[in-house]
Amino acid sequence: MFAEKIFSGHEFDYIARLFFCLLAGFLIGSEREMRGKSAGISTHSYVIAGSMTFSFVSILADPNSPARIAAQVVSGVGFLGAGIILKREEGRVVNLTTAASIWFSSSIGMAIGFGWYVISLFAILFAVLVPRIPHITEKPSS
Repeated sequence: MFAEKIFSGHEFDYIARLFFCLLAGFLIGSEREMRGKSAGISTHSYVIAGSMTFSFVSILADPNSPARIAAQVVSGVGFLGAGIILKREEGRVVNLTTAASIWFSSSIGMAIGFGWYVISLFAILFAVLVPRIPHITEKPSS
Protein backbone atom coordinates (compact mmCIF):
# COMPACT_ATOMS: atom_id res chain seq x y z
CA MET A 1 0.00 0.00 0.00
CA PHE A 2 2.73 2.48 0.99
CA ALA A 3 4.89 1.55 -2.03
CA GLU A 4 1.92 2.03 -4.35
CA LYS A 5 1.55 5.62 -3.15
CA ILE A 6 5.24 6.38 -3.68
CA PHE A 7 5.78 4.55 -6.96
CA SER A 8 3.57 5.27 -9.92
CA GLY A 9 5.07 2.55 -12.09
CA HIS A 10 7.42 4.80 -14.02
CA GLU A 11 10.09 4.75 -11.33
CA PHE A 12 11.28 1.21 -12.01
CA ASP A 13 11.53 1.99 -15.72
CA TYR A 14 13.49 5.13 -14.85
CA ILE A 15 15.87 3.21 -12.56
CA ALA A 16 16.54 0.62 -15.29
CA ARG A 17 17.29 3.41 -17.76
CA LEU A 18 19.53 5.09 -15.20
CA PHE A 19 21.65 1.95 -14.89
CA PHE A 20 21.83 1.73 -18.69
CA CYS A 21 23.09 5.34 -18.67
CA LEU A 22 25.72 4.44 -16.10
CA LEU A 23 26.93 1.58 -18.28
CA ALA A 24 27.07 3.86 -21.32
CA GLY A 25 28.88 6.58 -19.36
CA PHE A 26 31.35 4.04 -18.04
CA LEU A 27 32.14 2.64 -21.50
CA ILE A 28 32.52 6.00 -23.24
CA GLY A 29 34.16 7.73 -20.28
CA SER A 30 36.67 4.89 -19.84
CA GLU A 31 37.76 5.28 -23.44
CA ARG A 32 38.25 9.02 -22.93
CA GLU A 33 40.13 8.51 -19.63
CA MET A 34 42.45 5.97 -21.27
CA ARG A 35 43.40 8.75 -23.66
CA GLY A 36 44.08 11.15 -20.79
CA LYS A 37 41.11 13.41 -21.55
CA SER A 38 39.53 15.64 -18.93
CA ALA A 39 35.94 14.47 -19.46
CA GLY A 40 35.81 10.85 -18.37
CA ILE A 41 33.46 8.41 -16.69
CA SER A 42 31.76 10.85 -14.32
CA THR A 43 31.23 13.58 -16.90
CA HIS A 44 29.84 11.24 -19.54
CA SER A 45 27.66 9.40 -17.02
CA TYR A 46 26.17 12.68 -15.80
CA VAL A 47 25.56 14.00 -19.32
CA ILE A 48 23.95 10.76 -20.49
CA ALA A 49 21.82 10.35 -17.36
CA GLY A 50 20.82 14.01 -17.34
CA SER A 51 19.76 13.91 -20.97
CA MET A 52 17.86 10.68 -20.34
CA THR A 53 16.10 12.22 -17.35
CA PHE A 54 15.03 15.30 -19.31
CA SER A 55 13.78 13.10 -22.15
CA PHE A 56 12.01 10.67 -19.82
CA VAL A 57 10.32 13.44 -17.85
CA SER A 58 9.33 15.28 -21.04
CA ILE A 59 7.49 12.17 -22.24
CA LEU A 60 5.66 11.89 -18.92
CA ALA A 61 4.88 15.60 -18.70
CA ASP A 62 3.66 16.03 -22.27
CA PRO A 63 3.49 12.84 -24.33
CA ASN A 64 2.30 14.82 -27.36
CA SER A 65 5.31 17.14 -27.46
CA PRO A 66 8.46 15.65 -25.87
CA ALA A 67 10.67 17.40 -28.43
CA ARG A 68 10.34 20.79 -26.71
CA ILE A 69 12.52 19.77 -23.76
CA ALA A 70 14.77 17.64 -25.96
CA ALA A 71 15.60 20.67 -28.10
CA GLN A 72 16.75 22.54 -25.01
CA VAL A 73 19.01 19.62 -24.00
CA VAL A 74 20.81 19.81 -27.35
CA SER A 75 21.61 23.51 -27.00
CA GLY A 76 22.36 23.29 -23.27
CA VAL A 77 24.89 20.51 -23.67
CA GLY A 78 26.36 22.33 -26.66
CA PHE A 79 27.03 25.25 -24.33
CA LEU A 80 28.72 22.87 -21.86
CA GLY A 81 30.91 21.49 -24.64
CA ALA A 82 31.85 24.98 -25.82
CA GLY A 83 33.34 25.66 -22.40
CA ILE A 84 35.69 22.70 -22.82
CA ILE A 85 37.17 23.78 -26.14
CA LEU A 86 40.38 25.78 -25.71
CA LYS A 87 42.71 27.61 -28.03
CA ARG A 88 46.33 27.35 -26.98
CA GLU A 89 48.84 30.19 -27.29
CA GLU A 90 50.39 28.56 -30.34
CA GLY A 91 46.96 28.73 -32.03
CA ARG A 92 46.18 25.04 -31.64
CA VAL A 93 42.59 24.10 -30.70
CA VAL A 94 42.30 21.36 -28.06
CA ASN A 95 39.45 19.35 -26.53
CA LEU A 96 37.28 19.53 -29.62
CA THR A 97 36.75 15.75 -29.66
CA THR A 98 36.03 15.75 -25.93
CA ALA A 99 33.37 18.42 -26.43
CA ALA A 100 31.90 16.43 -29.32
CA SER A 101 31.86 13.25 -27.23
CA ILE A 102 29.93 15.04 -24.50
CA TRP A 103 27.45 16.39 -27.03
CA PHE A 104 27.09 12.94 -28.62
CA SER A 105 26.69 11.38 -25.17
CA SER A 106 23.71 13.61 -24.57
CA SER A 107 22.08 12.18 -27.69
CA ILE A 108 22.62 8.69 -26.29
CA GLY A 109 20.95 9.74 -23.06
CA MET A 110 18.03 11.16 -24.98
CA ALA A 111 17.68 7.92 -26.96
CA ILE A 112 17.64 5.94 -23.72
CA GLY A 113 15.11 8.38 -22.28
CA PHE A 114 12.82 7.84 -25.25
CA GLY A 115 13.25 4.07 -24.90
CA TRP A 116 15.27 3.52 -28.08
CA TYR A 117 17.65 0.90 -26.67
CA VAL A 118 18.97 -0.63 -29.91
CA ILE A 119 19.80 2.81 -31.27
CA SER A 120 21.48 3.59 -27.95
CA LEU A 121 23.63 0.45 -28.09
CA PHE A 122 24.85 1.24 -31.60
CA ALA A 123 25.53 4.85 -30.60
CA ILE A 124 27.56 3.67 -27.58
CA LEU A 125 29.56 1.34 -29.83
CA PHE A 126 30.10 4.23 -32.24
CA ALA A 127 31.27 6.54 -29.44
CA VAL A 128 33.78 3.98 -28.17
CA LEU A 129 35.12 3.05 -31.62
CA VAL A 130 35.40 6.45 -33.34
CA PRO A 131 38.28 7.76 -31.20
CA ARG A 132 40.17 4.53 -32.02
CA ILE A 133 40.17 5.27 -35.75
CA PRO A 134 43.74 6.12 -36.79
CA HIS A 135 44.31 9.72 -37.84
CA ILE A 136 45.28 10.39 -41.44
CA THR A 137 47.69 13.17 -40.55
CA GLU A 138 50.20 13.04 -37.76
CA LYS A 139 49.50 15.32 -34.82
CA PRO A 140 52.31 17.78 -34.02
CA SER A 141 54.23 16.78 -30.91
CA SER A 142 53.94 19.05 -27.89
